[in-house]
Amino acid sequence: MDSLHAYWRMAYIEAPKADREGGNPFTRIPASEDDRGNYMVWRGEHSFLVMNKFPYNAGHLLVAPYREVPQLTDLSAAERADLMETIVLGQQILTDALHPDGFNVGFNFGDAAGAGIPQHLHCHIVPRWNGDTNFMPVLGNTKVLPESMDAMWERLREFTPAHANS
Repeated sequence: MDSLHAYWRMAYIEAPKADREGGNPFTRIPASEDDRGNYMVWRGEHSFLVMNKFPYNAGHLLVAPYREVPQLTDLSAAERADLMETIVLGQQILTDALHPDGFNVGFNFGDAAGAGIPQHLHCHIVPRWNGDTNFMPVLGNTKVLPESMDAMWERLREFTPAHANS
């Protein structure tokens, strides 16, 4: 039998829950100045783009407001508008950098809906390509990613507007 190694998977399995690892990553990551180490792609006025450390697909981005809130109704009108503009920007960066055939974009609100950090809403932007679904996730509980996180961060930052990085 051949083996396929997905080294990132064990880090995901063994990662402690957010409340046990010293707080909310969506407040901790933007407070850090280490954009490369945290895979921060964009810092906006009210929200930011960060790569998902445990992606469903290559280039999987997360969009979150800086302020920790569980529901869209908890955001001000300006924060909601900025969040939507940041989602659009994330999709454009992925389009320019990776040329996907489509996207899955969405929120999970609450534990029952699958939210990993239910106290801090965030939107997933997952680029998709025709034929990117295969038997590996179903039979092997493994996702094959074609590029390292560091290489993907470099690629996405290349297509991030210059004023985003200031």
